[in-house]
Amino acid sequence: MQSLLSNLKVLDLSRVLAGPWASQILADLGADVIKVERPGQGDDTRSWGPPFLKDEQGRDTADGAYFVATNRGKRSITLDLQTAEGQALVKQLCRDADVVLENYKVGTLARLGLDYASLSAINPRLVYCSVTGFGQTGPRAAEPAYDFLIQAMGGLMSVTGERDDKPGGGPQKVGVPIVDLTTGVYAALGIVAALLRRSQTGQGEYIDVAMLDVQVGLLANQAMNFLLGGRVPRRTGTAHPNIQPQRTFACADGDIVIVVGNDAQFATLCEALGQPSLARDPRYVSNSQRVKNLDTLDPLLDAIFIREPRAHWLDLLKRAGVPAGSINTVPEVFDDPQVQHRGMLRRLPHPVAGEVPQVMNPLRFGQSSLRVDRAPALLGQHTDEVLAELGLSAAQIQDYRDRKII
Repeated sequence: MQSLLSNLKVLDLSRVLAGPWASQILADLGADVIKVERPGQGDDTRSWGPPFLKDEQGRDTADGAYFVATNRGKRSITLDLQTAEGQALVKQLCRDADVVLENYKVGTLARLGLDYASLSAINPRLVYCSVTGFGQTGPRAAEPAYDFLIQAMGGLMSVTGERDDKPGGGPQKVGVPIVDLTTGVYAALGIVAALLRRSQTGQGEYIDVAMLDVQVGLLANQAMNFLLGGRVPRRTGTAHPNIQPQRTFACADGDIVIVVGNDAQFATLCEALGQPSLARDPRYVSNSQRVKNLDTLDPLLDAIFIREPRAHWLDLLKRAGVPAGSINTVPEVFDDPQVQHRGMLRRLPHPVAGEVPQVMNPLRFGQSSLRVDRAPALLGQHTDEVLAELGLSAAQIQDYRDRKII
């Protein structure tokens, strides 16, 4: 089956995570993604380790796990964008490119003549996506940003973590760089939407994606809790602020998660626990009442779950149809039969390591396939190949290399 975006060429000038995550999505969907990196250094994340990818002799390579996680499916070339020759090569690559993706500080690429205005003059059909911390406009537009900072500034940490009056209370960041990752998804979505519009109008597009904007959007129900309810959302640990019971419960040998989504499920839970009268209690008969009366409901449920081990409750609740599960470690995730069935972990051939593990794109299509034939590239692995496609001779390429332009 053919990949959905196999006819597209993407020039990826981004580095670190949000931009590369977006371009990896496009590569998985079949696009030819050409990743432009600094000669001799490459993407910052190549050096973010340990751990590093190991070669076939068990020695560390130059590529950190962070880089390996987000650069599958791309061709890597090296170009010094500070040189006139490097800039000229980017412009040459853009002549038949469909997409340019970048995450430089605001104004940097304009100074180099590689901004949207300059490149769209060469190729009016170009879709150009800029990813920054704060966007192209506003009082903080020129400032750098990282995921942790945006989690804090965008309100996520204020609603993440245990309550201040409990052990371990205080703000926490999410355990993965969730703003970077979600920004990458939004960037990829915006690019595909602009390409769809281009197919109708023939016109390119400029896309401005800001991490802070993304995080504000991710406040979702918590934002609306404030905007409609007038109360500042607080940290509630694992407990859901609007739906109950949804949280972790301590069993005799560890914790499980229970997610009751409606009144019927609560009645089923109570029946399974041998406490059907709880579902008829006026204090707990509806979700809104349960949320208001958690101070009395929580101790009742805690006293029940602590009596038996996790396996007892998970088996009982599974048979009853109540959503519940264990809190898996990362190794346990990849041992899960459902995860294995869905093929979320694959190993791709690698020129130095022999093979490299990859966590797969979650999209599945009935009539199209993902492209999973290219491991994260070595630095500059495809420089000669790509420049030859532009018509440069071997002698010209070697001259650029001697002068450290590539």
